[in-house]
Amino acid sequence: MTINGGISFWYATHPTAPATPPRAPLTAHATADVVIVGGGYTGLWTAYYLKKSAPDLRVTVLEQKFCGYGASGRNGGWLYNGIAGRDRYAALHGHEAALRLQRAMNDTVTEVVDTAAAEGIDADIRRGGVLEVARTPAQLTRLKAFHAAELSFGESDRVLLDATATRARIDIAGAVGSSWTPHGARIHPLKLVTGLAAACERLGVVIHESTPVTQIGPGRAVTPYGTVRAPHVLRCTEGFTAALKGQKRSWLPMNSSMIVTAPLPASVWETLNWSDGATLGDMAHAYMYAQRTADDRIAIGGRGVPYRFGSRAAAAENTGRTEPATVTALTDLLTSFFPALAGTEITHAWSGVLGVPRDWCATVTLDRATGLGWAGGYVGSGVATANLAGRTLRDLVLGETTDLTALPWVGHRVRRWEPEPFRWLGVHALYAAYREADRREATTHRPTTTPLATLANRITGRH
Repeated sequence: MTINGGISFWYATHPTAPATPPRAPLTAHATADVVIVGGGYTGLWTAYYLKKSAPDLRVTVLEQKFCGYGASGRNGGWLYNGIAGRDRYAALHGHEAALRLQRAMNDTVTEVVDTAAAEGIDADIRRGGVLEVARTPAQLTRLKAFHAAELSFGESDRVLLDATATRARIDIAGAVGSSWTPHGARIHPLKLVTGLAAACERLGVVIHESTPVTQIGPGRAVTPYGTVRAPHVLRCTEGFTAALKGQKRSWLPMNSSMIVTAPLPASVWETLNWSDGATLGDMAHAYMYAQRTADDRIAIGGRGVPYRFGSRAAAAENTGRTEPATVTALTDLLTSFFPALAGTEITHAWSGVLGVPRDWCATVTLDRATGLGWAGGYVGSGVATANLAGRTLRDLVLGETTDLTALPWVGHRVRRWEPEPFRWLGVHALYAAYREADRREATTHRPTTTPLATLANRITGRH
């Protein structure tokens, strides 16, 4: 029987999280030097690096539920070098600026792995790179263009594989080619969060859980239990940003869903030929992502129901329950990739939200005049990007001019999303278009991207 919801598989199988009560909430007005709203990767990495660089700084983190309740505890466990908006930043600031951003992301994968080891955080990290696979002629055309673009941004260690070489790495049904980068690792997302929160507290960071922030303004973060005043107030709320007053149209809370199999025996893994720990993605328009977990399951995800009217998915009551039709669709996707898994038990299903800006660009910003800062809009690539954002926010708060503060995503502003009902209608129409485009490409076997998807990309700002 599939356990549906309950935060995530990562939460349900964490050795201590389900039995650990939340940290004490805020109980009165307080002051700090920096108050951070959000106890996920971005907020915790920012707090961590601030205290490492300036131990005397008073840093407070306010989290509405518990650290890792949001995307940081529900994601696919891809620690990799992708960042949303790189191509747009190249168009706005030049190729060299975007190249520096990509190099920073490459280095960030190693930074997370090394910092976790230094802090004694066992997050089931295994470096096996990322394998992006094509399964139709149109996907192969996009894959080759994607691979060439990555090479142009300095990934000289990326490898293009034909069908035979792809299936020698992972035996995926219908694979016609793939691109592999070493800049990736599999992780247990929630183990990273809990270990990072503990590391922050060892450094002296104050973390208040069960403390929802209802409003952010210059010098203050307002909660039902008191206001925390600080010269710097940093919004690190990603897909939950829309729940804050005045932020409903800033970043769209996109839903993403996952399932995970029961542990698979060694004989199945030999059949699948999936032995090196690589995370797996594809070149479909409605793309998927997967990993082999530390306990030998396959966790696989995709968009499912992409968006709920009025940004309701960002509400605190989001427990992760997934529509049965989405569970079925993800199960069908799993067996499409791996026919040998037909009939395999699906033990858990869950959903979460990620932040999507109108132009599909991740950003990090600090307004020196007001002391307000924020980072996010990762569009599903936040596991590593949040670390780069945390280090960049540290430098901005400390008033330092560094290589990180000169990256092109710093200070980028985007226009707001359309009001309802246009937002809901648009998102659902666009994802219906992506799914139809994938269907057409799979049935026609033409080597070019379906015009329907090209149009959808132009409207969304995705490419």
